Amino acid sequence: MSGPQAVYGFPPPILAEVDASARQVSPLIPGAAAVEDLADESLDRMVVLAPAGVLERRYVLAQSLRALRARGELVALAPKTRGGARLNEELTAFGCEVRESAKRHHRICVTEAPATPLGLAEATAAAGPQRVGPDGLWSQPGVFSWNRLDPGTAVLLSALPPLSGRGADLGCGSGILGREVLRLGAVSALWLLDIDGRAVAAARRNIDDERAVILHADARQPHPDLTGLDFVIMNPPFHVAGEEDRRLGPAFIEAAARMLRRGGVCRLVANVALPYEPHLATNFTRFAEVARANGFKVFEAVR
Repeated sequence: MSGPQAVYGFPPPILAEVDASARQVSPLIPGAAAVEDLADESLDRMVVLAPAGVLERRYVLAQSLRALRARGELVALAPKTRGGARLNEELTAFGCEVRESAKRHHRICVTEAPATPLGLAEATAAAGPQRVGPDGLWSQPGVFSWNRLDPGTAVLLSALPPLSGRGADLGCGSGILGREVLRLGAVSALWLLDIDGRAVAAARRNIDDERAVILHADARQPHPDLTGLDFVIMNPPFHVAGEEDRRLGPAFIEAAARMLRRGGVCRLVANVALPYEPHLATNFTRFAEVARANGFKVFEAVR
């Protein structure tokens, strides 16, 4: 198929062929287009590595069907224990006729976009940007802890001192930590970074402050503006697409150390089971645990 194509995420090549011209639309890839920005009926083919979350998955499938021309091909796949077992049912509910196969513990569904898909507006509304929580902050299904205050973030919030100067919030999510830092201290500039474009979009709606620069970026990668900082705050992730990855925390710690000036301070929170102390000792002059509550520990580390 030679017409316009798109791909969501990185489907294993052995399971689904993706044309080199396909436009990447995953929010977890900085620089990618947004699936929401695909024009109606503009694609001939779409390949989706479907998310595990029900609301998020139905949202991506609905956006894909919206963007496909009638009889355009949709290939949707997922591990059978992470949403794959429900793909056929969900696509059928959108009015699709589905051909399903199984390979390498994945379910692979191939269908053509119906001339009149069913329920797309409802699926996109249920998992689109929305206000949540008592403060009415913007968020979206798929964003980390999208509809509640993460308990680790809550512990870090309770242990935040007034901060000053230039700083960064790594893995900023919807901007809850950054909002508090801007409110509390004499902050001259705050960069907020997240690898999830949906989180970045929410943070931009939640933070109206000229001192804030909000970037869709991988915090582990060098950035020309993020050097010589006075402080870094973070609640480092340890999951990727729902799978635990204990390399993430140490990588965030190394990134924070690179960004800070000598004497700069990093405040971070972690699950008490995560052994970040050796990495803090390697990358910082000194560090100390300054708070512990509800299964989380807060460190202050000085560059």
